[in-house]
Amino acid sequence: MKSSKTGRILLEVVMVILSLIFLYPLFLTIINSLKNFSEVMTDVIALPKVLAFENYTYVWKFINYPRLFLNNAVITILGLAGIVLISSIAAYKLARTKSKASGIIYFLCIMPMLIPFQSIMLTVLQMAKNLHLAESTWGLGIMYWGFGAPLALFIYHGFVKGIPKEIDESATIDGASGFRLFFSVIFPLLKSVTTTIIIIDVMWIWNDFLLPLLMVNGSPDTKTLTLAAYTFVGQYTSDWQYAMTAMVMAVLPSIIVFIFLQKYIVKGVVAGAVKG
Repeated sequence: MKSSKTGRILLEVVMVILSLIFLYPLFLTIINSLKNFSEVMTDVIALPKVLAFENYTYVWKFINYPRLFLNNAVITILGLAGIVLISSIAAYKLARTKSKASGIIYFLCIMPMLIPFQSIMLTVLQMAKNLHLAESTWGLGIMYWGFGAPLALFIYHGFVKGIPKEIDESATIDGASGFRLFFSVIFPLLKSVTTTIIIIDVMWIWNDFLLPLLMVNGSPDTKTLTLAAYTFVGQYTSDWQYAMTAMVMAVLPSIIVFIFLQKYIVKGVVAGAVKG
């Protein structure tokens, strides 16, 4: 008992230390967003002598924050809608179809998770231009379908396998068609795992930098919040205090979403593990 209690305390201390290490860069970003340029250049890790809240006012107006926030919202909502809809339907169909072809298709669908984005990004960019998806918020949202679907499909597939097939048979006997069966019976049962996927993808899509940099960087009207922070750092100028401020303003909405909904991530992962 005593040994078990000591081990638990030691584990908690280690977890606290690791948490502080991971949170330290965020802490530096916040305190430097409240400094003026000279303080940032003099000592990055020191606390601000005077809180420069005017940094936030300047960045809000300079980057047109409401417009970029709307761009982020459109991209994130469109991306989430496609990922959830496509992945859930595909996972249900593949999980219910017991054949070798189904297994092969499932493997091909989740295999892109193993491919680094950097190795295909130039090909993706050229394809997006050919399909007229580049330089638009809706086009960028659609691009996230392909990158987010494999992981979502993998999670949904494991969950659907735990849903009794008798539910499908009962609904079919009652006259439900294929889509009616899925959306009225099966999809509501996927609520917990869907919430998990939504939270994970919101954090990813909202804060993504590389794909928006490739797809919409040349158009000021379609930039995202993370790209706006990048505009303060260039070859001839480096306004680090404004860059830090813009980054805080960019990630803050996703952090708020995560704080309020983090419990659903645990519930969804645990439910998926038990069901799968």
